[in-house]
Amino acid sequence: MGKMKGAIVVNIERCKGCTLCIVACPKNVIALADRKVNTHGYTYVEAVRPDDCIGCASCGIVCPDGCITVYRKKVED
Repeated sequence: MGKMKGAIVVNIERCKGCTLCIVACPKNVIALADRKVNTHGYTYVEAVRPDDCIGCASCGIVCPDGCITVYRKKVED
């Protein structure tokens, strides 16, 4: 039986840094970008521990602006 491997892509121009995705992530993959802002002046989120992502999609579900796309694949042992 294989494990699930995930990856997220954040649309940084749409992200307002509400941090709902950070709270929803069970693996602490997401964090606010350190001293970075988008063109609208918002601090956005980014994947700081991408190797720990399991592709659960909790972050994408709670994002009110639809900024996060979640990808997942099965990894054979």
